[in-house]
Formats: sequence, C-alpha cells, structure tokens
Amino acid sequence: MGPVKAIDSERMRGNFTSHACDYDSYASVQKRVVNLLFGKLSARKMKPGMMLDVGTGTGALAAAIRSLNKEQPLVIMDIAHGMTREAAQRMPGTFACDGDARLLPFEEGSFATIVSSSVYQWVDCLPAAFIEVARVLQPGGSFALALFGEKTLHELRSSHQRAVAKSDKSRSSHVQSFPSCDEVANAIKLAGLSCHELHSTMDVEYHCDVPDLLRQLKQIGASNAAADRPRGLASRRIMQSMMKEYEQNYRCESGLPASYEVIIALAEKPGNDNGSI
Repeated sequence: MGPVKAIDSERMRGNFTSHACDYDSYASVQKRVVNLLFGKLSARKMKPGMMLDVGTGTGALAAAIRSLNKEQPLVIMDIAHGMTREAAQRMPGTFACDGDARLLPFEEGSFATIVSSSVYQWVDCLPAAFIEVARVLQPGGSFALALFGEKTLHELRSSHQRAVAKSDKSRSSHVQSFPSCDEVANAIKLAGLSCHELHSTMDVEYHCDVPDLLRQLKQIGASNAAADRPRGLASRRIMQSMMKEYEQNYRCESGLPASYEVIIALAEKPGNDNGSI
C-alpha cells in the first residue's frame, strides 16, 4: 500500500454537510460499525465524567451510549455542520458543536472518555490527531474508536488502478486510501496512549452493479476527498474501464462485493485510574 492520501477537509466537510439528511437511509455499514464499537463500550464500566463523541455524524453512537446512562454529560461534535445539527435534533439537551478532529476545540484534560466511529480514516495525519485526543483527555481517560482500514473498498481501488494503468501509465489512481492496523497502533503509541485492544474485522456488502455502489457512497457523503482528486472520479473512458474490471474480477453469485475493513481500538491515557472503560 502507498501512503495515505492527503484529505481536502473543505471538500469532505461539504460532502457530509450536503448529505446529512440522507445519511441514515444509506449508511448501513456505518450503522454496523457503531454496533460493534457500542458492544465493546457496553461491556465495560464507563469512567465517570464528561464524554466526547468525535465526528458524531447523525449521533447514532452517542445515542446508544446515552441509553446506558442518561446522566452522563456528553458533547457531540462534527466537522460538518449539517451532521452536528442532525445529531443535536436527535438528542436535545446534549452539548453540540462543530469541530475538526485534527484540532479539537477544547481545553486540556476536559474529558474522561472520547469515542469515535467511522471518522479517523478521513484524517491524513493520525499521530497529530491522536495527540489532540491525548491533550483533551484526563489522566486515566479512555479513547475508544472504530475506523475503516486499508482493505476498505479494495475492489474499487484495484479496479480503478488497473483502468488508469491501461489508459495512461504516467498517471496514478486517486481513489481514497485508508490506514493500516500498524499505522493506527503507531499513532496511538506516538500520542503517548496505552493501547489495550486493537483488531480488525471485515464487513462485506453486495451491490447489483458499480453505479449502485457509487450512488450509496455519494448519498452518505463518502465521496472521494483526496486532495489530488481531479474533477470527476475519472474520464468517461477510465470510468467504463474501471466498471468492466470490477465486473470481470469480483462479481459472484451474491453480486458485486464491496469490502470494508473495520479497525477497533481501545486505548487509555496514563495517569490516575478511577475505573476506565
């Protein structure tokens, strides 16, 4: 795998804001990721104190956590205002704000627990982002996250790479890439956090054709946000070639697979421990 591509944060913000109202209708994989992470959290004792949900989206994870303890003070934050607004409407009474995972708008040691689902794959410098998490965590505070890993949409990525190579060997594919488990582990370590659990699992959805997959990605705002992405996913010729490659190499009885590698990590900031998750 090559290096994770730089993300155009303004493009990403616009993508998710414009599709906030559609998100819950199409984000089937993301809902299952929330359930995976919530399963980890619900099986552990929650550390008392303020909690932050980074990249809350429409608030699915935050709502699940709130169901465990309605008295737990909770801050929900998203880079896309449309998402923050949807989550705030879903959970009146919570503290809601817009904010960037790369530069959290909070004071040092503000939170006992920080959670995040399907967000940090969009951050192009995980060590710097996790240093921000460590900064706003209290000593003994916990960090629980789920994000998409490097095998995510490998069928789409490899098909596009082959199509580009056949069309113009001087070009490279601009399809978004994601971090590996090792990169996540290293970022946690560089942030000075202790990792208690790190593993990945695969989730596969099946589509009738490539346009169906691309429509679903667009409807949740997960369009390509690579900074070097040209206008449009590709030229018409490359697009047609990519779809042909996808069909020829990956179609099976269930349809066209779209694979998602889900990385789950549980970490803690060293210090006084009053009962972490």
